[in-house]
Amino acid sequence: MFPTLTVENTLPTDGANATLVGRVWLPEVAGPAVVVVRDGEVFDVSRAVATMSELINAADPRAILQNNVGVKICSVAELLANTVPHNDGAGDNQKPWLLTPIDLQTIKANGVTFAASMLERVIEEKAMGDPVVADEIRDVINEKVGANLAEITPGSDEAERVKQVLIEQDMWSQYLEVGIGPYAEVFTKAPTMSSVGAGFEVGIHPESTWNNPEPEVVLVVSAAGKIVGATLGNDVNLRDFEGRSALLLGKAKDNNASAALGPFIRLVDDGFGLDDIRQMDLAMSVDGEDGYHLSDGSSMKFISRDIEDLVGQTISRNHQYPDGLVLYTGTMFAPTDDRGEKGSGFTHKVGDIVRVSSPKLGTLTNRVNLTTKAPEWVFGVGALMKNLAKRGLV
Repeated sequence: MFPTLTVENTLPTDGANATLVGRVWLPEVAGPAVVVVRDGEVFDVSRAVATMSELINAADPRAILQNNVGVKICSVAELLANTVPHNDGAGDNQKPWLLTPIDLQTIKANGVTFAASMLERVIEEKAMGDPVVADEIRDVINEKVGANLAEITPGSDEAERVKQVLIEQDMWSQYLEVGIGPYAEVFTKAPTMSSVGAGFEVGIHPESTWNNPEPEVVLVVSAAGKIVGATLGNDVNLRDFEGRSALLLGKAKDNNASAALGPFIRLVDDGFGLDDIRQMDLAMSVDGEDGYHLSDGSSMKFISRDIEDLVGQTISRNHQYPDGLVLYTGTMFAPTDDRGEKGSGFTHKVGDIVRVSSPKLGTLTNRVNLTTKAPEWVFGVGALMKNLAKRGLV
């Protein structure tokens, strides 16, 4: 049973003082609307900005929102109550529901930005995607390199010295290269328009037997490379696929419903800045239909590279994103506790409810399904443009 989303369990704790923007599906026009939250109500501002990309790339997004009242859609409470997986008959298809908060932005991601997850990637690689073998070598890896890596500045002389020591011990890995080397790992997480929002299902490949959620802060970046806001993300990950070969990263990361974002974008303003993001703690829980419960988290305080450095390595004179981008910043969450038989590690089961939360960004809630059974991605860029044109918005 999917939990009912409410203001209390979805919005930031200081939501009344936050500048929250997002996207809502409007059944009457069979398309999305850019919205802003004001005083517990949801307002359609699509007449001023037809896409979220247009808003984020504006010189002053907050000024656009202040100068355009918009059209009231419903209360936030009503919107959230109808934001459920609609493919199983839940929800009212004649009433609006919340969507992923982005549209034309490119969906990028950083990997191996925390020491804990970096070591797990090394373990995956050496275990060739086998969780039983991974359990056997985890203690060995941690004993030899774990204590040394957490405080190393990537790209520093110290990092280079550690690299040489690990090479001599036959412990070097491509994951350590991007973890403590000069260049961050940056990859395309999913195609434009393919992400899912709060209340949607997230997809696990049916051939995967070792996978996990990845709770992350996601930066919302303009075409000029400015961090305009942030949201929450679940970078759904197939550990067995990537562990077999780093060349399977695309298969491990980019699948139907594998990129979750939301619930809203919180814009940077006088009450929310980059330092709030740098200090942000994330909580995550998984609740299974079998009674299983996992509670853990991640903290941006322990990230190995500054968020502005990660953005600078993603968008620059070397690579432009004219519609802007969102950037998953990585996670320190790497579950190793056995869910089933000893040595099997953690893996998802269909029906799991995953919650990623932070006081200043709210809570992103999704249900796990197979990629082949989650709703297919059918509304892409072409469909968006046709819909906006039909409504006279472009």
